[in-house]
Amino acid sequence: MSKKDIAVLVGSLRQASINLKLARAMQKVAPDGLNLEIVPIGDLPLYNQDLETETPPVEWASFRERIKACDGAIFVTPEYNRSVPAALKNAIEVGSRPFGKSVWDHKPGAVTGASPGLIGGAAAALQLRVILTNINVPTMPQPEVYLSTADKLVGDHGVFLNEGTQKFIESFLVAFESWVARF
Repeated sequence: MSKKDIAVLVGSLRQASINLKLARAMQKVAPDGLNLEIVPIGDLPLYNQDLETETPPVEWASFRERIKACDGAIFVTPEYNRSVPAALKNAIEVGSRPFGKSVWDHKPGAVTGASPGLIGGAAAALQLRVILTNINVPTMPQPEVYLSTADKLVGDHGVFLNEGTQKFIESFLVAFESWVARF
């Protein structure tokens, strides 16, 4: 069985982001059948249909090709003002345009989120699920991952700080591996 190529999009652009730490920790505990690669989104120009020409921005073209080639995507989102961060929404827009040429179409996905607060990014994750439904990304329904007080659960070097959290994330990734196999 070949490894499934999974694009991981992290909504926070901060180098010390809890969500980036979560993504790195997920990479380390992913099952053998998944290859998780963090795909940078911070340098994508804002989506503007005027730039959608025969030669769109090179960053858009390379991002679209990367997403088109992957077998699935995991979206790791913080919560900004009870919503999805602008950088993540922009990446979704870039990939879903131009109309009829979305690289997201039928691409299996999963949503995770982490926060130092008690809600764990659940409001942003729910909004993200609605967005993904509208661009035809079949999103894994369960298990859901909204890590509250995540600054105490994920360390600086992409490691989990307790066994319970690591086992939970491992079970999430095993479920996602099965989810991707369905498509």
